[in-house]
Amino acid sequence: MQCPSCQRVVPLNDRGYCRLCCRQAHFVRSPHEAIDVIDANRHGQQLFIADLFRQKRPEPPRRPGRSGWPSQYPVAHRQLALVDLDRDYTTVRPAELMLPRPDLAAAIEDVLTDHARRHGWGKGLESLTRTAIRMLLATQDTPGAPITASTAAAVTTGRKLDNLKSVLEILTTAGMLDDDRQPTLDAYVERLIAGLPEPMTTELREWFGAMRDGSTAPPRSRPRNHATIRARIAHAAPAAHTWAATNGYSSLREVSRDDVIAIMPAGGYRYRQTLTALRALFRFLKARRKVFTNPTLRLRGPQAVNQPLPIDLDPVRDAMHSTKPARAALAALVAFHALRPKDVCALQLTDLRDGRLHLDERTILLADPVRATIAAWLEERGRRWPHTINPYLFINQHTAVRTSQVDPNWISTTIGFSAQAIREDRILHEAITTGDVRRLCDLFGLTVGGAERYTHTGPPDTMGKGFGSPNPAPN
Repeated sequence: MQCPSCQRVVPLNDRGYCRLCCRQAHFVRSPHEAIDVIDANRHGQQLFIADLFRQKRPEPPRRPGRSGWPSQYPVAHRQLALVDLDRDYTTVRPAELMLPRPDLAAAIEDVLTDHARRHGWGKGLESLTRTAIRMLLATQDTPGAPITASTAAAVTTGRKLDNLKSVLEILTTAGMLDDDRQPTLDAYVERLIAGLPEPMTTELREWFGAMRDGSTAPPRSRPRNHATIRARIAHAAPAAHTWAATNGYSSLREVSRDDVIAIMPAGGYRYRQTLTALRALFRFLKARRKVFTNPTLRLRGPQAVNQPLPIDLDPVRDAMHSTKPARAALAALVAFHALRPKDVCALQLTDLRDGRLHLDERTILLADPVRATIAAWLEERGRRWPHTINPYLFINQHTAVRTSQVDPNWISTTIGFSAQAIREDRILHEAITTGDVRRLCDLFGLTVGGAERYTHTGPPDTMGKGFGSPNPAPN
């Protein structure tokens, strides 16, 4: 049929016009204006590519529960850079920078002010974070786009600002962070397997991926603990490097039983750890049909016994009488009640009630010296960080301005001695004194097998002396 607008004989739509005339009318019309197809095509037509004419861009995601946040941020488009250059932020004066999106800067400023007030930030940290965010907004290739974590790290490093965590917290709260950082575990594994030939590298990466993410394909498995993954990779990677350098192997399917025996370390503990890692590796590869045989089958080695040993308690006593409240409280809590470092990190203020410590399914009656040192620590905590909202009992200058736990290594560093070694010494002292497996399980949260490990160890004359009072029984 003939189109009334362009007079061509072409198929017409339900409005009685051809598609080209209708698209031209949509192109030239003003917003909220009725479409006159014939008048819109009076002065010619603009050809178009199908499915690209006046394509509506998706609206940026709205932030639920945030009033006052500009709905157009973050923007959906990206401006690609022609050349990626390293920027020098050391000579930039933040106060002189021009912000291309003032409304976005004002919205993030509101987020920063509210976050700093709720988390008890000091004026110094708030000012440093504001400076870094201002520089990030002023130097964006695409104003209004999410800011990458690597760019934030470059700004804080270049300006020698030790507040990267704070900057990332604000950007995350505002929904303006693009976290492009490589996980530390991935970087650690890549360093260990660097330099290995293919396909050996691919085989190790596939094994690592199954441990990290789990596997739904046979052999099915759940994700492993990161400490377990680090230990297994750390013991398997040196063996792979030896086979590649000495034997010239390019794949783990070339490894034989004699090759495995040749690289096994002499020490009992290292032998067991290496054999455990290689067994897990070749068991996985055999199940995935990456190797023909498992060279670790029926391999046996010396059985290393991880025997708990007593320690010199003089450094622990010095820590308990320290003038630093945090050090004294941590040392007393671990020395008297032998808590695990991770349990100390997880203690919250609400777990301490009526002179008792409520830990999981146990209730621990605190010794008098422990109560005194914890009371002194709580007074110091309130004096140094009166506005913190961190719910945990022990905090430091890094965690006081957020709601995360302290690191277990911080406990040992603060005490000046390994917290795990103190715990083992105290359990061993109780085991040799009483020899009661049930008592050890109740006092220290051990399994029966774990308690028997202590009751089968050493005579009493090898033990250090106690702290003047026995571990109280739980209520």
